[in-house]
Parts: sequence; C-alpha cells; structure tokens
Amino acid sequence: MIRVDALRKRFGTVQAVDGVSFEASDGRVTGLLGPNGAGKTTALRMIYGLMKPDGGSVDIDGVDGVADPLAAQARMGVMPDVSGLYPRLTPREHIQYYGELHGLTGNVIKQRTEELIESLDMKPIANRRTSGFSHGERTKVAIARALVHRPQNIILDEPTNGLDVMSTRAVREIIRRLRAEGKCVLFSSHVMQEVSALCDHIVVIAKGAVAAMGTPAELLERTGRANLEDAFVALVGLDDAEHHG
Repeated sequence: MIRVDALRKRFGTVQAVDGVSFEASDGRVTGLLGPNGAGKTTALRMIYGLMKPDGGSVDIDGVDGVADPLAAQARMGVMPDVSGLYPRLTPREHIQYYGELHGLTGNVIKQRTEELIESLDMKPIANRRTSGFSHGERTKVAIARALVHRPQNIILDEPTNGLDVMSTRAVREIIRRLRAEGKCVLFSSHVMQEVSALCDHIVVIAKGAVAAMGTPAELLERTGRANLEDAFVALVGLDDAEHHG
C-alpha cells in the first residue's frame, strides 16, 4: 500500500508538484496519468526516495518514506524513467547484483534470476553485456532488477515506452500477474490504451496537482465522454485550449 498526502516540490520558480494526495492499494493497478511536465515523474521520485519533498508525506506499508527512506525502499521495486544500466554487466549479473543489494543470498538469488530471465523471455540476451542493447532489452533488465526481491509495492515509470508489440505484451502480462499476486502496482503512462487495459484506479495529474481520480468507468461518467482519451483531454483542461487555440 502506497499512501501519498499533500506532496509538494518546487524547482526555482516552478511548482512541479503542488499538494498531490492519493492512495495505491494492494491487489490493484493504479495509473498515474498526465501530460508531459505534469509532475508525474517528480512525484514518483519523491515516493521512491530519490528526491526529498518540500512538504507532505509518503507512507509505504506503514513506513514513513520521508523519515526512513531506506526502510521504505526495501518494500518497493522501482523501474525509474531512466533505467541506468551498467554497460559492462550482463542481465544475469544485474539481477544478481540487485538481489544482493536487497539482502538475498546464494540459491535464492540464483532461483529468482532464472525465474525472471524465463518470464521476461531474456534467455537469448541473459549473458550478453547490456552495452548496445535495444530499448526493449534494457527495459526488461530494469524490470527484472525491480522485481528480484519480490517487493510488495512496484513502481514503474513509463514501463512500455518505446517497446515493440511483443515486449509491450510481456510487460502488461507481468503487471497483471503482480496484481493477481496481491501486489500494489503504481505506474505512469502516456498510452491511453494501456491505462484502459490495465488500471483499476487512475490518478490524473495536471500542472502538478491531482485533477481527478477514480476507476476508468467513473472518469468516463464524470466527463460524459465515450473513451478514456477524450475523458483525459477534458480532465486536464486541454479541451478548453483546443477550443480557444
């Protein structure tokens, strides 16, 4: 369970995140949706402890993520917006290294590594250095690293961005599997089709603040639109911009 309350972050004169509050429950996929520059990635970085908020609180399974970020991070698996792979390591070495960082040892790491290589269809690339990998291959390694310690809470920032059709399907299947296991999945995306297909709950962010939240059906009902893309455009105020543009 991830609970965020009145989260704020300013960069100079720009209020990037302005009082964002929402809850992401276990056994549910929560989507963070917003236009570029809306504050999604900044909010996620504060949730997983990469950035300290100016105000507000982050609660991860009852752990205070601002006061004790390391304890909160132990409860999370994170695929950030920039995967940051070590070019000289193979996917297998990446997974094992992150397993060790999370306190796993010996046979447990070995077993988890093989499971992830299998489920993410990485056997052909498992022992190649990641230098020169395609975007899709890099994404798979980043997801495997995030999942090695079987975290209860999984945060994915644009997980299918730039992936081919088969890789996208594989990632979506993993997200569904995590939900079925009772995990809390929080992910950001620009892709409406993806959000419609995967999300139980959607948080729409615009200009650093929460513009709306609810199930896909609730957002359609609230806006009176026929599909999620039109609802999103209405909720973030792009309708008005188009009419006045």
